[in-house]
Amino acid sequence: MTDQEIVNGLIERDPRVTAQFFYKDSRPLMLSVIRKVFGKQRVDYDEIISELYIHLMENDASRLRQFKFESTFRQWLKTTTIRFCLKLKIDDKVIDDESMEHLDNGDNSSASAEALQAKIDVDALLNQMRNQRYAKVIRMLVIDDMEPEAVAKALSVTVGNLYNIKRRAMAAFADVALKDKRQYEQR
Repeated sequence: MTDQEIVNGLIERDPRVTAQFFYKDSRPLMLSVIRKVFGKQRVDYDEIISELYIHLMENDASRLRQFKFESTFRQWLKTTTIRFCLKLKIDDKVIDDESMEHLDNGDNSSASAEALQAKIDVDALLNQMRNQRYAKVIRMLVIDDMEPEAVAKALSVTVGNLYNIKRRAMAAFADVALKDKRQYEQR
């Protein structure tokens, strides 16, 4: 794929291009950057790539749209990834991977790529929600699997009210997902 095809595929949220690029073509580059920035700290490749993808796709992929093809896309991405990973490390926003699995250049299964793509898609849908408090409730209760009592305390609401908020949040999420599906089908 050319740089233009890669950038356009990422901007259009093409799952095939995204999985191919981040899990096959650029995996050695991303692993190298992660090792250089985090050193011996164990971090999860999927988590870093997912966070990077969200970073690149924020505000209708404004960062990707700023790429002017004055260098190769991989060089631009390397610089962007280094800066992003350094910020994650400085802000201590990366969860240590305690699984003791080493980052390697091994061939990931398509199931792993599909799981990442699903996570990326869900994060993108949550970011599209108008009410980010609803998105936060879904992240905490459904994705992070936090106890309702802890979520209610963090949001300063009662548990009963939290369930009402969750119901409205899930309905809003479904609306966003259906709208996204219709837009995707029109392409």
